Amino acid sequence: MSTIRELLVELTGTAEYADPGAIGDDVDLAASGIDSGDLVRLVLLVEQRLGVEIGAEDMEELRSIADYERFVAGRSTAGAGGGA
Repeated sequence: MSTIRELLVELTGTAEYADPGAIGDDVDLAASGIDSGDLVRLVLLVEQRLGVEIGAEDMEELRSIADYERFVAGRSTAGAGGGA
């Protein structure tokens, strides 16, 4: 199970988010029953647990589990290079 799915299950208490067959990676989270408050809490969990900063402009583009996974993967890879 992806980290984003784990966070959604923790946040909502809804096991269906763990199952890609029940809620697909490309399903709009708002359409799946996540309200705006839960989306804000999801962003906070991603920032706290994964160390990835999500700006207001970024939030507007993050609509699905796949969007979050791509965003986190892109930021994690970009930050992995580090600097001296």
